[in-house]
Amino acid sequence: MSEIRFSTIERDEYTLIRFELDTIKPENLKTLKPPKVNNAKGVVLSGRGPTWLYCYLVHHYHPTRFIAIYDPRIGAIIVESHWPSYSVGDIIKINEEEI
Repeated sequence: MSEIRFSTIERDEYTLIRFELDTIKPENLKTLKPPKVNNAKGVVLSGRGPTWLYCYLVHHYHPTRFIAIYDPRIGAIIVESHWPSYSVGDIIKINEEEI
């Protein structure tokens, strides 16, 4: 059984979705329930997990304005955008205390 915990922080332009996990197996994606978000905003994903989990979450949040992945060395890097104000490769600075 997998144990994944999600938490969210709302900001004006995006929802920060943090996750923590103990273990996860690919078959757990079949029943995973990521948090609901306002699609009129972007999403920033943060957490330590396998690449395939991030791919699943990016696909899940595809309808949002943009999706960014948080990297503590850089900030949140836009990896998908449907909004002219944000382009792939743009960086959103995030206060580390938020993460």
